[in-house]
Amino acid sequence: MTTFRVGGPARYFVEAEDEKDVIDAVIHARANNLRLFVLGGGSNLVVADEGWPGLVLKIGIRGIEDDGTAQPRALRPRSGQASVPHGPRHYVVGAGEEWDAFVARTVEDGCAGVEALSGIPGTVGGTPVQNVGAYGQEVSETIVAVRVLDLQNLKVRELSNAECGFSYRTSIFNTTERERYIVLHVTYALTPGGAPRMAYADLQKRFANHPGTPTLKETRDAVRQIRESKAMLIVPGDDDCRSAGSFFKNPIVRDEKAAEVAVMAREQGVEREPPRYPAGGGQAKLSAAWLVENAGFPKGFGSGRVGISKKHTLAIVNRGGATAAEIAAFSEEVRTGVRKAWGIELQREPVMVGFGSIE
Repeated sequence: MTTFRVGGPARYFVEAEDEKDVIDAVIHARANNLRLFVLGGGSNLVVADEGWPGLVLKIGIRGIEDDGTAQPRALRPRSGQASVPHGPRHYVVGAGEEWDAFVARTVEDGCAGVEALSGIPGTVGGTPVQNVGAYGQEVSETIVAVRVLDLQNLKVRELSNAECGFSYRTSIFNTTERERYIVLHVTYALTPGGAPRMAYADLQKRFANHPGTPTLKETRDAVRQIRESKAMLIVPGDDDCRSAGSFFKNPIVRDEKAAEVAVMAREQGVEREPPRYPAGGGQAKLSAAWLVENAGFPKGFGSGRVGISKKHTLAIVNRGGATAAEIAAFSEEVRTGVRKAWGIELQREPVMVGFGSIE
């Protein structure tokens, strides 16, 4: 059930195919005093070797509605009003839909807005939780509404983009309101005939000699190729793919701290200074990959069953037969090394399930 291929069993397991199934599962868990864990595509999880002692609820709600009529209720025209003939195309997508298949659909429809997020494993329901982003795009740019089950009162409601509290790799779903909501459907507003996003350096390099603007399909294909070259694409038989993708978030620090790291790098004779990007409010985003690599953890680092991907510094991989405990311990070794080398505390991206204090 996870891309890491580690973790123990669930005591009880149910796959919900519609909203009623979700509500019934929650009621059953509460009636039987079972701890509840909501599972999506399993691409951003490390499950403890002991497994989950309660009920695992896998969200399997499928379906994609589009073409304007799929606008969330708050955006639909009132009776007697005409729909706006131009503008965004709305997609209402079940939380259990495979994310990359949905992206492929939007590209085929000629709608821009998520093409740079091609190749990301997992399901649609997980995208608003972490404000999934890559190659210059984030889902918060196109999410209009998130339909959720509110576990405080077992009512289904729709949250607007603003109510989701999106910021870098975060939302209310994994911070202030963690474990309050279960995502059921997500509505995206995409741009018919829009140009692809070319903010990422590797993409710009890939299309440097391209005549004219690349198509959405060309952009999607290029993103998937770049991801595959970095072991960020699930390819059967590739040992580097037994991972949760990027294990650490790019840290956001004060500008003064970013400058301090740059000075330290020069003093240590590091060939390339840490990449930094403005993050607003006197802050900068640093490259976690640079920090890890220059703390003594290069690509391919490690021996035994857990290590760093040979293709991507931020990916911790299960080389075969690893345990969840070994992955957690190795990740802590990397975090400690970065802290000692650069004075920066890296935050994990995957959800740690069943690990107690480090969850």
